[in-house]
Amino acid sequence: MATIEMTNLGHVYGNGHVGLDAIELDVRDGEFLALLGPSGSGKTTLLRTIAGFLRPSAGKLAIGGRTVAGDGMWVPPEKRELGMVFQDHAIWPHLSVAGNVGYPLKLEGIPRAEIAKRVAAVLEQVGLAEYTNRKPSALSGGQRQRVALARAIVAKPQALLLDEALSALDEPLRARLRLELRALTREEGLTAVHVTHDRAEALGLADRVAVLNRGKIQQIGTPRELLENPVNSFVASFVSDATLFPGTLVDGHFHADHPGLRLPVGSGAHGSPATRVIGERALAGSRSRRAVAAVAPTAVRLEPVQADTPLARVTSALYGRHGYETSLDWAGTQLRVLVDGWVPTEGELVRPVIDQAHVFCEEPSTSEGRAA
Repeated sequence: MATIEMTNLGHVYGNGHVGLDAIELDVRDGEFLALLGPSGSGKTTLLRTIAGFLRPSAGKLAIGGRTVAGDGMWVPPEKRELGMVFQDHAIWPHLSVAGNVGYPLKLEGIPRAEIAKRVAAVLEQVGLAEYTNRKPSALSGGQRQRVALARAIVAKPQALLLDEALSALDEPLRARLRLELRALTREEGLTAVHVTHDRAEALGLADRVAVLNRGKIQQIGTPRELLENPVNSFVASFVSDATLFPGTLVDGHFHADHPGLRLPVGSGAHGSPATRVIGERALAGSRSRRAVAAVAPTAVRLEPVQADTPLARVTSALYGRHGYETSLDWAGTQLRVLVDGWVPTEGELVRPVIDQAHVFCEEPSTSEGRAA
């Protein structure tokens, strides 16, 4: 177990591309942290920097209180006492399961009897005790990934790094291995850093999630904090699939550029309850400011058509575990809505009612901003 501390950590690639920009992040001892973001956001660059595969251009990195990069110090990957699991398993086809798992111990010069004992114990942990002598070609994808996980933890690393470790697996195997992975890290008290592009996986597995974009950390928080209190429109859009409405804050109202959306603090139109605006401090005063309203799919209700009401047309409705994931064409804006209790029909006209919106004082074209 170990803490991982990053101070002003930066990385610039040879072509001038900024991979990491002033990263400030502390991973707590025994914490499961997920790194989440779109392609090119910097999450894999950050993981590879922690692993020692990339040398940072600026800042400092410490693992277990020991500086491994920065301040004139550089510790190579093999000396950082880390375990790592890759997306493609990266296990050797010519070795047995036991041979693969015991290889790190062999490199350390540990006696054979001790290797056999520790390998047997970790294979029992990951449910592969009866596969000790099998070759990887005789295993399923899930079993091969368990071999990779067992190899990563057999040497009792300071921390476990996971690079899209489950993304190559099919459901429901992937869902089952998520549960097993989380149980294993808790049982071992492992500090874990997990890179994933899967939002549900990050929110379901992690104690905290760091959301990255363009090499910067946008927000760090618990899954609930990210969903209920995003700090800017990028986090709201990426994590919650929120639809973004650019507009202007003036006289206590958010005036969207969209013709059908108004967010007053007072009573809503047509006798409906007032929209709950998160960031009402921004609505105070009369100074006009550009802003963005983020509306999550769960914050919209659909009502039957009424006279003189703004209408939207259902363009698609896909059944999911939690209801119908519905897309609307609302005056040219694609609005995502999670509908429960009735079946939307493609082409049907409905009235969207916004129950809640997060309003951010930021320019509509930017992906970063200041929470109102």
